[in-house]
Amino acid sequence: MRKKLIAANWKMYKTPDQARDFFRDFLPLVKGHDRDEIVVCPTYLCLDDAVAAAKGSNVAIGAQNLHWEKEGAFTGEVNAAMLLAVGVTHVIIGHSERRQYFGETDDTVNLKLKSALEAGLIPIVCVGEVLEEREASLTDDVLRRQCLRAFHKVSAKKAVRLVIAYEPVWAIGTGKTATPQMAVDAHAIIRGEASECFGQEFADKLRILYGGSVKPENAHTLMSEEEIDGALVGGASLDPKSFAAIVKY
Repeated sequence: MRKKLIAANWKMYKTPDQARDFFRDFLPLVKGHDRDEIVVCPTYLCLDDAVAAAKGSNVAIGAQNLHWEKEGAFTGEVNAAMLLAVGVTHVIIGHSERRQYFGETDDTVNLKLKSALEAGLIPIVCVGEVLEEREASLTDDVLRRQCLRAFHKVSAKKAVRLVIAYEPVWAIGTGKTATPQMAVDAHAIIRGEASECFGQEFADKLRILYGGSVKPENAHTLMSEEEIDGALVGGASLDPKSFAAIVKY
């Protein structure tokens, strides 16, 4: 059995004070919950406070991005060593918004994945199709390409901590959700590509999260699918009660 992972992606929301308030209210709601792994990914500025607030709890802290270089003249960027230094254990890589607004490509996703794995972080690599690709029946091709390029020259031994998040981009922030069957079909494609790259044993253990408008109302239905190994939650993770309800699905 693959242990499910429920991750919160706060995007560009919450000040450090608001982050502390969130953990004050959220941690008691999930205390003792060990069926699933719980990860919260705030902005860089909130990482310190989040790590301090979650210390000794069953909640891990992740970052929303990282740069692949170890150091250098890269204004505004943060590397893996810096994340580790403040107590971060997970990092989101290649989120659709990074691809859409900030020029992230399959190749930069590959570089970031290698950097995260090398440092010992747990990478949550995002893949998914936009509406035009879904309507043109290109979902399979898009997912295979994104996985193939993300996994390029990454060994199964190094990738043992890898987590994938399937995000149907057309379902993020739109209120639309892929049907459980759509999600299951997409996850099967991703798992098949992982099998091709890393072997069947690796693919069988790989956790693939669903990340398209997960809410308390649909969490149970989605998480009941054997092929869905957790969720990457956006807007619904900003409220402690809402995110706790998803965790407890």
